[in-house]
Amino acid sequence: MLISEVYVEVVRAAIGFFTLLIFTRVLGKQQVSELTVFDYILGITIGSTASSLTTDLTSSVLPHWVGLLTWVGFAFLMQLASVKWRKASKLVDGEPSVVIMNGMIMEDTMRKMRYTVSDLLEQLRSKDIFDIKQVEFAVLERSGEISVLKKSQYQPVTPNDLNLNTKYDGLQTVIIYDGKVLEQNLKHLNLDRVWLQSELTRHGVSDVSQVLLASLDTQGTLYVDKYRDHLVKLNDLSD
Repeated sequence: MLISEVYVEVVRAAIGFFTLLIFTRVLGKQQVSELTVFDYILGITIGSTASSLTTDLTSSVLPHWVGLLTWVGFAFLMQLASVKWRKASKLVDGEPSVVIMNGMIMEDTMRKMRYTVSDLLEQLRSKDIFDIKQVEFAVLERSGEISVLKKSQYQPVTPNDLNLNTKYDGLQTVIIYDGKVLEQNLKHLNLDRVWLQSELTRHGVSDVSQVLLASLDTQGTLYVDKYRDHLVKLNDLSD
């Protein structure tokens, strides 16, 4: 009897697992990248339903699965509506609110949102701002995070402010990953194995399998990290 219950639970868990995997793919990355209160509640509800599908052996799989499908279906429809109609997006997720404008706190806006000064100061500290007079604008986003624009005199100096020329600094291209050469990336850079082996030799590498990661930046510099780096022990430093 115990073995049969375990078997049933494993099967139901597999159904719930792959169902959630498919549904999260359908809903896309918005659930994580822009987690609003609605998304948070939706995620908890779907997860709870999937958990019941796995552990509640007193009921059949079908009602739980239909419940999952219904919730995800409505969430998907609301996503489509939010993309096509701004009013639907505002209704479901709300909209950003300015809580500091021209250095002044918007008390009425904060009161409507039930957002306290303590909440504001805490969020500012998370942005490394401990003096509120440095803030020109602060916007409370739909996700609950705060976006801050500092006053010009408190913003960091950039090379453009100093009229300095800078080099292009794009993304690095991974050439070796986990001991294997990514031939497509190497070809995209118009490079070959001969060049790669020559560069690896300069880094003291005799075989590709010794490399955990190797990447090439836009300046043509190859970064190589081996599986076993020769690290200096702390007791060696004391000698």
